[in-house]
Amino acid sequence: MLDKKISEAKRATQFIFLVCGLALSSWAPMVPLAKDRLHLNEAELGFLLLLLGGGALVMMPLSGFFISKKGTRKVILTSVLSAALLLPFLLIVSDTYLMGIVLFAFGCCIGTIDVAMNSHGVQVQNAFGRPIMSSLHGLFSVGGLLGAMGLGFLIKFGLNPIYAAITISALLIGLLVFQFRHLLNYTEEKEIIQKFSHVDEAQVVTSRFQWLNGTVFLLGFMCFIVFLSEGAMLDWSAIFLRDNKGVESEFSGIGYAAFSVAMAVMRLTGDSLISKLNSKIVVIGGSVLAALGVLILIFSPWLALSLAGFVLLGVGAANIVPVFFSEGGKIPGLSPTVTIPVISTMGYAGQLAGPALLGFIAHHFSLMVAFESIALLFIIVAVIYKFRK
Repeated sequence: MLDKKISEAKRATQFIFLVCGLALSSWAPMVPLAKDRLHLNEAELGFLLLLLGGGALVMMPLSGFFISKKGTRKVILTSVLSAALLLPFLLIVSDTYLMGIVLFAFGCCIGTIDVAMNSHGVQVQNAFGRPIMSSLHGLFSVGGLLGAMGLGFLIKFGLNPIYAAITISALLIGLLVFQFRHLLNYTEEKEIIQKFSHVDEAQVVTSRFQWLNGTVFLLGFMCFIVFLSEGAMLDWSAIFLRDNKGVESEFSGIGYAAFSVAMAVMRLTGDSLISKLNSKIVVIGGSVLAALGVLILIFSPWLALSLAGFVLLGVGAANIVPVFFSEGGKIPGLSPTVTIPVISTMGYAGQLAGPALLGFIAHHFSLMVAFESIALLFIIVAVIYKFRK
């Protein structure tokens, strides 16, 4: 396949990661508004967040089926358009049950985009011949910054909230249309799989239960924890800053923005960083740094220092997952086409469903205790990775 085509596909994939981050993080400044509009307590809000994650988890395994039949490009097209159309409704629905339905559908779209863009990114990386996954996830974080701050600024400077949401939706559709033709089509993806697969299928366990492997689940569990922290920042950071630090609702997304900036910078440089450092330094050191960041943002009496905690969390967590993905693709006797989807699904389960657990912890204890549990989970990741075989 021509180098120009692969370069164009790489750029198009970067834009899709940007679109996904933008779509998902636009929900962050809407959370406090939805909580107030629907008169929800923390447990009720947690249940709604669970519906969002549930929609994603329902669609993730189905997405793999659709991708195998239609290719990632068509799946990306359908899911991005659907997410863009649903986004404004998250800001105007005033019935709790209808809001649950809309959030579930929106989660379905986000889950589908996640699976499709990562599948597409793996194929492009194989054809490109160099690591690109960290930088792709860096563009997702850039989208997180734009979504978290963009919607809030549009509303703050006088634009009607519904028109602000429609503006974000139009941007999502515009970016998709701009890059759609450069995404790999179904035939091109099949050619890459055949040419660049490093697995001898005759030596791979043929059982459909080959994903039932301890190493796969261990990597998936650690991915769950790291992605849970991202989901917590998306769904709870705005409320934490508003209710615990006195930040205005319009700017309550600033914590997630600081986290996203740090994630973006570290991931955009992460491909070279991972290649230079030992994986244990990236994972163990990053986990400890992330835990420290969470404790700082919780206990600091100053907003500026709390924002520094968000930054430390982003710096520490940024490149842990790419290490897990790389190891998941090298498990002896198991095909990466089986292991990577399992690890990805477990990871994104943490991002999209895990924060609902924080809602229940916050309801029965406090939001500070819920955030403290995140720090503890990062320490668990460091210990597991330190002593794993």
